[in-house]
Amino acid sequence: MSDYSAPLFLTELLRAKSPSGAEAQAQAVFDRFVKPQAESYANDALGCRQATLNRAGSPTLMFAGHMDELGLIITYVNKDGYIYFDTIGGHDRSIISGRRVVIQTAAGLVKGVTGKRAIHLMDEADRKKVPEIHEIWIDIGAKTKAEALKRVAIGDAATYDHEFELLSGSIGTARAFDNKVGAYIVGEALIRLAQGKAKLQAKVVAVATTQEEIGVRGATTSAFAVDPHLALAVDVGHATDHPDCDHRKFGETKLGGGPIICRGPNINPKVYDRLLAVARKAKIPFQLEADPRPTGTDARAIQMARGGVACGLVSIPLRYMHTPSEVVDLADVENCVKLFVEFAKSIAKDESFNW
Repeated sequence: MSDYSAPLFLTELLRAKSPSGAEAQAQAVFDRFVKPQAESYANDALGCRQATLNRAGSPTLMFAGHMDELGLIITYVNKDGYIYFDTIGGHDRSIISGRRVVIQTAAGLVKGVTGKRAIHLMDEADRKKVPEIHEIWIDIGAKTKAEALKRVAIGDAATYDHEFELLSGSIGTARAFDNKVGAYIVGEALIRLAQGKAKLQAKVVAVATTQEEIGVRGATTSAFAVDPHLALAVDVGHATDHPDCDHRKFGETKLGGGPIICRGPNINPKVYDRLLAVARKAKIPFQLEADPRPTGTDARAIQMARGGVACGLVSIPLRYMHTPSEVVDLADVENCVKLFVEFAKSIAKDESFNW
């Protein structure tokens, strides 16, 4: 049993069920905690949240963390009331079946279980196969199609019913650390900047983006709207401190080692250098990773917005990405908040990160 106390803002985000395109629950949490601290606050047509501090400041610094998660979307109900679905985001098909799920409907939450043919009813060849999506269904206990459609509708979204829990100390597991930790970090950093005594020179816009899991869509529109000079994106990254992970292929990062600072073509070299300098000055632990191409994060979209944005990327080490039980050390999350706060405070008036 852990005696560590997780921040309420973070635990509420983790509890929120917000698959891409159905982020309302996470939006409500972000609104409740961040809006009161912002000088101005906006939402957009994609559901992103944009909280601004020091509106007259320059340059404009954008923080971006996505609040959407993986999910399922109902596509068909058969005559016996079994529900078929497609995936929202990148799922490992081998672990979908046998899960408890929660479906978001107009009338509230409906619980169900993902099912497939039992192993006892398979021949040897079938046992070795990973089931296709259309071979898995959701069982809500309905007996007919009509009964099921009284409770759910085509297009309703679902998430795994796996909630946040601390395992040991500050190490926890949750359904969607990817990327509720990112939405928390950008929001919490703005809150601390608003409550701090240091005078900011930069205008800071903390954005909780949507639809990252299906193509960094919220970041694309938000970066255009905010029009930042520089930006920090935050997402989760692979912790490689578990068995069956070849460091020669995937690098070396670990839980508890601090936030991971990325370096490569997606990263502005001046932003990268500043992140390292700030971390060292504030004695914030950090780790490094190299990525030779545009990253699979909001940073990819933000860097290419309008005439280009000086972009940095910081990741929270995470085990078992895109599974119902991701694992994170919340000490890394706290250190990332501190890094974002100190980075914002380090920016001089009208400072340029062009190179």
